[in-house]
Amino acid sequence: MTGWNEIAQYTVSGLTTGAIYALVALGFCIIHNATGIVNFAQGDFVSLGGLMMYTFLVALGLPVLLSFPLAVASVALVGALLERLALRPARDKRVVILIFITIGASILMRGVFKQIWGKEALALPSLSGEYPLRLLGATFTPQNLWIVALTLAAIVALGYFFQRTTVGKAMRATAANPRAAVLMGIDTERMKLYSFGLSGFLGALAGVLITPIVTVSYGVGVMLGLKGFAAAVLGGYGSFVGAILGGLALGLLESLGAGLISSTYKDVIAFLVLLIVLFVMPSGLMGRGERSRV
Repeated sequence: MTGWNEIAQYTVSGLTTGAIYALVALGFCIIHNATGIVNFAQGDFVSLGGLMMYTFLVALGLPVLLSFPLAVASVALVGALLERLALRPARDKRVVILIFITIGASILMRGVFKQIWGKEALALPSLSGEYPLRLLGATFTPQNLWIVALTLAAIVALGYFFQRTTVGKAMRATAANPRAAVLMGIDTERMKLYSFGLSGFLGALAGVLITPIVTVSYGVGVMLGLKGFAAAVLGGYGSFVGAILGGLALGLLESLGAGLISSTYKDVIAFLVLLIVLFVMPSGLMGRGERSRV
């Protein structure tokens, strides 16, 4: 393999991983913009997405076209239930208290996952086969294409949702100024519920897409959640564009660092660059230009 082929291979791998980080980062941003908190259960939505896909596709034998939407919808429902049953009833609405509630929910969810699915890593088949493809010297599978294509589709759909639909505009209004949104007749509690459901949807989508490549277990989403959070911070926490750029940048840094230096330092390189960027630009790559919430 020539030097150019190596770079092409690392780039494809980095973009694939970065797309997953971007989806997770978008989930963090949606909840932050709606409630002002960090949802530390976001990584568990990723785990649950892969586990539910395994249940529907492998355990129950349902077709892919049915298993995929069922898995994503079920996790979106779990996200909505988290807001309705754990966060909304909280007597103390301080941000730090709500964040601790999400941490507790994350621990509880992992315990439930372990009891239901066990500790073993579970594998899923690719959405459309394993036949390798080549482009510009890089070799990849159809699953890589699915990850990039569906991530792009999700980004476009989110843009349309927030810009063109009534519910999306109401969620943006709630994020920008909750009190003014209430005065305009918007049910802000319902918008927060939708935000958690949408965050669960994005986490599940990431889990379903990445599982055929890395397998899934009850705790696999922890690291993916941390990487998604790092991507959101790197891009500018709360910025949708920043979340996408941060995810792709983090994925590329990891892949290039692992390939050109050493896989041992893959995580170290990525987070070191993150710290440097935040030291120079504390608001992240896009934070300076993003003054309003989604």
